[in-house]
Amino acid sequence: MRALVIVLQALGIVALIPLVAMATLSLKHRNADGPSILFPGGELVSGELHTGSEPDWSFVRDVGIVELQLEEPSRSRRVWIVEHDGRIFVPSGYMTSALGRLWKHWAIHADEGDGLAVVRIDGVRYQRRLERIQEGPELNGISERMAAKYGSPMTRADIEAGNTWIFELAPREG
Repeated sequence: MRALVIVLQALGIVALIPLVAMATLSLKHRNADGPSILFPGGELVSGELHTGSEPDWSFVRDVGIVELQLEEPSRSRRVWIVEHDGRIFVPSGYMTSALGRLWKHWAIHADEGDGLAVVRIDGVRYQRRLERIQEGPELNGISERMAAKYGSPMTRADIEAGNTWIFELAPREG
């Protein structure tokens, strides 16, 4: 019996080590300039802030992942990006699942809040406004770009059903 207690204590300690490590890393990245691969980060502060006219977004066709930060709350994360008809879009999948809604707080905050955001692409920060797209002819092109770029099975029907949320990274007014 005593040996069983010792084995269970040892297993408990071994299980606790990765949990403490993950919690520590998560807290460490909370205020970092940008996210890590696994954890959200803080405010995006480094990199040139783009000013001037709207860029030609076709260059994001060769960019796989960008860093996106909402202004409220000012947490950053890594997301996919696609360009379609000179506009840029980011997806948030699994939004009808409990895990997706728990994991994708940023999309809920963007949809319910003012959507003000900063996106950092290749070290340059762009001030944007996230606008959710739920219907319209552009959904065909966006889903086709997602499939070609990422092999995503997302379809227009998935977007319209709310399984995947699509946000345009629109210019800020003024």
